[in-house]
Amino acid sequence: MNTPLLVGVLVLAVGTFSLRLAGPLMRTRFEMPERAESVLAAAAVILLAALVATAALTDGHDAAGIARPVGVLVGGVLAWRKAPFVLVVVAAAATAAGLRLLGLP
Repeated sequence: MNTPLLVGVLVLAVGTFSLRLAGPLMRTRFEMPERAESVLAAAAVILLAALVATAALTDGHDAAGIARPVGVLVGGVLAWRKAPFVLVVVAAAATAAGLRLLGLP
């Protein structure tokens, strides 16, 4: 392995670990307003929804077709109904694969 690459990976790993450790350690030193905590909680949900939407609806710079969004929708409904995670993943994949087998993009 290339030495500069290894050093870069190690530096990034230590930095990531430090940032993740700083949260619990610094939480007792700073008092966050309740409004800021609620905004941050909402922001996390919004970012996750945006990531799911982007992954489900696009393929590079093009639209993903219909099979992938329908598969994600099936998985989302099952997750919302508190189905086991394995069932959610398998059902979403099977739905998308089945639709593609039928000729839908």
